[in-house]
Amino acid sequence: MARARPAWGLLLAIWVVLPTWLSSTKVSSLIERISDPKDLKKILRTRNNVLVLYSKSEAAAENHLRLLSTVAQAVKGQGTICWVDCGDTESRKLCKKMKVDLSPKDKKVELFHYQDGAFHTEYNRAVTFKSIVAFLKDPKGPPLWEEDPGAKDVVHIDSEKDFRRLLKKEEKPLLMMFYAPWCSMCKRIMPHFQKAATQLRGHFVLAGMNVYPSEFENIKEEYNVRGYPTICYFEKGRFLFQYDNYGSTAEDIVEWLKNPHPPQPQVPETPWADEGGSVYHLTDEDFDQFVKEHSSVLVMFHAPWCGHCKKMKPEFESAAEVLHGEAESSGVLAAVDATVNKALAERFHISEFPTLKYFKNGEKYAVPALRTKKKFIEWMQNPEAPPPPEPTWEEQQTSVLHLVGDNFRDTLKRKKHTLVMFYAPWCPHCKKVIPYFTATADAFKDDRKIACAAVDCVKDKNQDLCQQEAVKAYPTFHYYHYGKFAEKYDSDRTELGFTNYIRSLREGDLEKLGKKKEEL
Repeated sequence: MARARPAWGLLLAIWVVLPTWLSSTKVSSLIERISDPKDLKKILRTRNNVLVLYSKSEAAAENHLRLLSTVAQAVKGQGTICWVDCGDTESRKLCKKMKVDLSPKDKKVELFHYQDGAFHTEYNRAVTFKSIVAFLKDPKGPPLWEEDPGAKDVVHIDSEKDFRRLLKKEEKPLLMMFYAPWCSMCKRIMPHFQKAATQLRGHFVLAGMNVYPSEFENIKEEYNVRGYPTICYFEKGRFLFQYDNYGSTAEDIVEWLKNPHPPQPQVPETPWADEGGSVYHLTDEDFDQFVKEHSSVLVMFHAPWCGHCKKMKPEFESAAEVLHGEAESSGVLAAVDATVNKALAERFHISEFPTLKYFKNGEKYAVPALRTKKKFIEWMQNPEAPPPPEPTWEEQQTSVLHLVGDNFRDTLKRKKHTLVMFYAPWCPHCKKVIPYFTATADAFKDDRKIACAAVDCVKDKNQDLCQQEAVKAYPTFHYYHYGKFAEKYDSDRTELGFTNYIRSLREGDLEKLGKKKEEL
């Protein structure tokens, strides 16, 4: 009998452990397990918002399934979650058909999103309950602010209850940003706000709350949120006043918090068109007729907030007066407020300010860089044919891969290491770094596992992609491993900085290879 005890002990252990193991791998009934391609095809045809988890094995999917079970409950009726075990014999054919590649040793799962019956994107945001729920509720919306690694020192508020609790308990002065995720002004100030939060950690609290949803109407009414962002300053839970410098830097915010004070009343700025003068101010309605009636017109597209435009304006006005007083006029100068006359701005592809366009008998011509009264007059008196414009970065022969939303994922999946630069052609910081990034791409052009890629976020077909990749400033650099986002690159934006970073990735590969050989 004594010999039988270990067997009874083993059975008892199995009896105790088995229920725990079974419960740990339990999958919500809201997650649909699929192995037949026809079943997936039917789901994609009948549901318009589907997230599919592809796993290397059942064990590899365990943690994701546990998380997705709670997500499925939260998005019930709004989205569908499916699971395909690619390690299962029946499912391998399906995984191959859907172009799921789980062959790399460190890749255990893939999350693909399908919208309106077609592949939309690979899910590469934070694998958390909040992030996945937010994604499924708005698949084309921007990532949550808290997903940005640089925003770790900002307190992110999700509910009115959490907001009231923060006001009640926080002893330190509080600067609260009420924002909307789609707001461009919010996106511009967020990097500065979070940088200030890090600098002031322990002395001030900087918090953010998306109050765009209708459930926060009470808060918006209470704190007079009439636009985004609205930034409010509190001390010991009491609202004192708003911070209204929305064009500020981190240093501006830090400096203001040393001596918080209410906004100073501002004298409204007179629109340029109302100031008078010799410059003609054109609109969407009268532009075409004007350039037909005047044989020689130099047009300045501007924005009221643009500092370079304000600097150039007196030079432009002075030149217009001189031309206006000529006995035989060389032409006229005109201006278009591109923030008001958006149809004209779009028609002439105005992406930076100020932009000059020259019209001769109604025909448009390019203009060289003119910024002074003297240059304006000289040009109008002798408008030479300008040299052909320099080819864009994308048009130049380099080793940089220029990607768009349609080929972004597929291209990156074929490379082990890809450093991607998200940029805007008009951005001065981008222009400065382009030669260094291009030289880096050329340095690694013979390495088939490495790529340097670029995405022009100004292009319409790339705007959804740049939003999904959480691009809030230009340039932004992301590192991808076999097409999956790994980290944000924040080091030196020089050729040496880029090449050292990529070399460190390759050295890591060699170290892993050396360890494998030692094991063999």
